[in-house]
Amino acid sequence: MSTTPLLRIPVGVVVERHKADSPWIDFVWRGIGVLPDEPEMKPWTLLREEDETAIYYAGSATVDLYRSETERYRDNLASRSPSIWVVLSPSEGPWPYAVSAVTADPAEGEAFTIAGVNLVEAVPMPEVCREAIEKFIGEHHVEREFVKRKLGRADPEALARRHQEGGHE
Repeated sequence: MSTTPLLRIPVGVVVERHKADSPWIDFVWRGIGVLPDEPEMKPWTLLREEDETAIYYAGSATVDLYRSETERYRDNLASRSPSIWVVLSPSEGPWPYAVSAVTADPAEGEAFTIAGVNLVEAVPMPEVCREAIEKFIGEHHVEREFVKRKLGRADPEALARRHQEGGHE
């Protein structure tokens, strides 16, 4: 993948915190959505609180688009529910998590789960993001022809000849 994205779509990340029904943790956190553009509010602004659940604007991020990943973006858009993957990483700051990434690439979203410490959630893709990604695919996607490699035919006598010619046993 190229290191410089060709398009960056700004979004605001919304997270939910609800009281855990567990003796080991107090709260469960998860990404629940992205807002188009960057809202004009400070990260970790409380948006709504009901019963034991709170919704926060956690901060801004960008969905970075790369020419080499257009096929995966296209697969995402073709799914029943196009998604943006929100990645929250443990934080040493005043809040237990920080927004570390957002992506429209399903493979990249899944890769963020490998570390085992990130909270990764697929959330609905806003229409404005879907339109921008569709346009990006239209401008930058190049169909790559699948070429099946042909393996040479095995020579069953090759091993026998090697032993006769002083090869290792």
